[in-house]
Amino acid sequence: MSDVSTAPAGVTADTQVDSSLRERRAEPRTLGSRFAGNIDVIRRFPARHVMIGIALVWLVVFHYIPIWGLTFAFRRFSPIEGFFGANWVGFRYFEDFLTDPNTLRLLRNTVLLGFQQLVYGFPAPIIFAILLNELANARFKSWMQSLTYLPHFVSQVVIVGLMFQFVNFEGLVTRIIADMTGEAPVILADPRAFRPMYVISGIWQNLGWGSILYLAAMTGINPELYESADIDGAGRFQKIWRVTLPSILPTILVLLILNTRTLIDVGFEKALLIQNPATYETSDIIQTYVYRRGIQNGQYGYATAVSLLNSIVSFSIVYATHRIVRRVRGQGLW
Repeated sequence: MSDVSTAPAGVTADTQVDSSLRERRAEPRTLGSRFAGNIDVIRRFPARHVMIGIALVWLVVFHYIPIWGLTFAFRRFSPIEGFFGANWVGFRYFEDFLTDPNTLRLLRNTVLLGFQQLVYGFPAPIIFAILLNELANARFKSWMQSLTYLPHFVSQVVIVGLMFQFVNFEGLVTRIIADMTGEAPVILADPRAFRPMYVISGIWQNLGWGSILYLAAMTGINPELYESADIDGAGRFQKIWRVTLPSILPTILVLLILNTRTLIDVGFEKALLIQNPATYETSDIIQTYVYRRGIQNGQYGYATAVSLLNSIVSFSIVYATHRIVRRVRGQGLW
């Protein structure tokens, strides 16, 4: 004799299973059962959890533990006294920096360099991505992308070394200027040449890499928009202005917000490699000054205080830009 289901009318087997699962999930779980469940999941997927564990260890060691070092901004640290023997000095290092006669010069140099880097360096990948998107030859487009991506993976030391070969006393750029003006300039010792060298080399190094996100955003544009523009008689430039740019505008705004931090948080390595005492008038920025006074002179508390202040200002600039963009365009980072 076959079994007869006692389920009410209209209730299927799947419904009964779902109800059973919901009841089991609703049951209160003890700490021991939760721990046993987590161990069971780890045993089922060991490789996945090992990779996650390595990433978490790296994050804690290099990003969370160093946060404790921010206390050096308020303490007088010395290697003899150690980490726990340093005396508290309050806001003394902050006051020293704000009353330093070099502070205004450092702020001016940092802001001007960051502003030029943002004005000239930020639009360059956008323009380059649009030009690549307009190429019809896929093979040439792929070749051009690979060629422009390569400089991003080159060390700053190599980049600066190549730049020095072009602008030293016998370099190609120096010879061209000498042929045009009749006088060979000493570019490396000219304070006026520091910012153009820094910005131009940065554009060249990050042009292709910075265009990746814009190219990815362009692949999501509906082709029907371009077809409608063709029907309306729009030219290539009009399609770029009316279709491409509005479609990638959210990506542009997000990257613009994130890049505003460079107004005060300028790259340290390249500035340090390019500058020399003859160009301190324009090349000495906050980061290089902190390195000389804080690291080379052993004033670790002073270096920490200035770096902390610089980070707070950078975050404030990014947050203010986010608020402005969100109020004007209705979108931002969050």
